Amino acid sequence: MKICVVGGAGFIGSNFIHYMINKYRDIYVTCIDALTYAGNLENLELVRQNINFKFYRGNILDNNFLDKVFQNEDFDIVVNFAAESHVDKSIYNGQVFLETNIIGTKNLMDMCLKYGVNRYHQISTDEVYGDLKLEDDKSFEEGDILRPSSPYSVSKASADMLVMSYFKMFKLNVTISRCTNNYGSYQFPEKLIPVVIVNALKGNKIPVYGDGKNIRDWVYVHDHSMAIDKIIKEGKKGEIYNISSGYEIDNLSLIKKILRLLNKDYSLITYVDDRLGHDLKYSVDSSKIYNELGFKCITDFEVGIRNTINWYLSNLNWVDLVLKDKYIEN
Repeated sequence: MKICVVGGAGFIGSNFIHYMINKYRDIYVTCIDALTYAGNLENLELVRQNINFKFYRGNILDNNFLDKVFQNEDFDIVVNFAAESHVDKSIYNGQVFLETNIIGTKNLMDMCLKYGVNRYHQISTDEVYGDLKLEDDKSFEEGDILRPSSPYSVSKASADMLVMSYFKMFKLNVTISRCTNNYGSYQFPEKLIPVVIVNALKGNKIPVYGDGKNIRDWVYVHDHSMAIDKIIKEGKKGEIYNISSGYEIDNLSLIKKILRLLNKDYSLITYVDDRLGHDLKYSVDSSKIYNELGFKCITDFEVGIRNTINWYLSNLNWVDLVLKDKYIEN
């Protein structure tokens, strides 16, 4: 099987590549990545010399580039992780989010149709549903109305609708997954958990938006890779699958938990002005993927967060490298 992983040099994409190459001997993985600030070839260092791995640097907005890649390869599956994903950046620079997350998705699906790719899987996000009140005990299901509230989540919701339109209009074999917050190795230090770990290790202040009471569900990235593998093998075409662990915690409690594990003082916490339109709570119902595909997340958060902390402690050079922007190949 030949699989094209788009955005595979990023956090979740690189973890998925490691997972697939380590699990299957008969799989050939081609990674496409533009190597923007959060895309990092160091994330793929352990697989770059593998005979079953190939890398192309390029932008999914460039159809000439995509044509050359799809002509050279005979893909069975395309999995699209490529996305501009930082909510804060989307608030003040929404153009690149709309282009990459919507037009880029369209370009990839057009290539799938043109070159007869059997399967297209879109990596989406729980943020497309919008948020809940803190006291709500509801969890969003796949068929719920989408109410995205940031330029980032709007672009992802738009991409999801575009994917479903290609299924209905062109009969492209598609699936979509919407996962909650991920954590684990190789996460760029702009996201909450690596921000806390890196700042705490350096003795820097740790910013907390507002009162820190916003609630998120956390999925260990290895579990997310397992879920995607399950979906692309057994998922029904035209279906959407939520992925969540059921472990929900507010941001402030999460930060304090990490500080305790690092033996760092709470005095590092500093409260900053809340993010514009900061969603209060995300929660999705993942019973569909369990009932239909038999999948559920298996990593206990206490185990996953310790693994994550240990990874960063063992890879401080990686942190310094990505923060200095030295990883981008010229």
